[in-house]
Amino acid sequence: GNASKMAAPVVVNATAKHTATVIFLHGLGDTGHGWASAMAAIGSPHIKFICPTAQVIPVSLNAGFRMPSWFDLKSLDVDGPEDGDGIKKARDGIHHLIEEEVKNGIPHERIVLGGFSQGGALAFYSTFTHTRTLAGVVGLSCWLPLREEFPQAAISNTGSPILQCHGDCDPIVPYKFGQITSQIIKKFAGNIEFKTYRGMMHSSCEEEMADIKKFITKCLPPA
Repeated sequence: GNASKMAAPVVVNATAKHTATVIFLHGLGDTGHGWASAMAAIGSPHIKFICPTAQVIPVSLNAGFRMPSWFDLKSLDVDGPEDGDGIKKARDGIHHLIEEEVKNGIPHERIVLGGFSQGGALAFYSTFTHTRTLAGVVGLSCWLPLREEFPQAAISNTGSPILQCHGDCDPIVPYKFGQITSQIIKKFAGNIEFKTYRGMMHSSCEEEMADIKKFITKCLPPA
């Protein structure tokens, strides 16, 4: 299947006994390497970080140019068309990564999903459509894909902690899009914190990374 075509993920291993895992998904055109060192910098000894790399596919938004992408992006308009099949196929790949960790002895409730931009969108979608309860989800500068499917599509994790972060000067995924996403998620998953970073564009900042560290530490305390 397609999972076999994915490049091997970048893994930052736990430095002590491994009792929790964070799976973090990069944005469009990036690779697992793009976030691995930032994640390692906010890690704890018992946490393993997995940063997979998306398959290289043609992306409509970029005139069919091939690049690492979790699914095809047709538009970044709030009401633009979406690649439903691609989103679901990518979601299945992320669920497979979660199950691999479970097979290795890490329970679902000790796994946090996260991602930036397109990766954050996939992290949200994968969390709400997973049958088991996860420790939490982090979405940075992102949106909820296929939002018309919700709340019906949210089969679990509606009580799990959610950290959503967005810069108010984002020229790629507009801040307004982040706000709309937060309002939609609040309707079916109340445990969400939406944090705004003043002057931040489509990127990250030290303050945001500190907030992510705090969130992960709370969701995945040493066991």
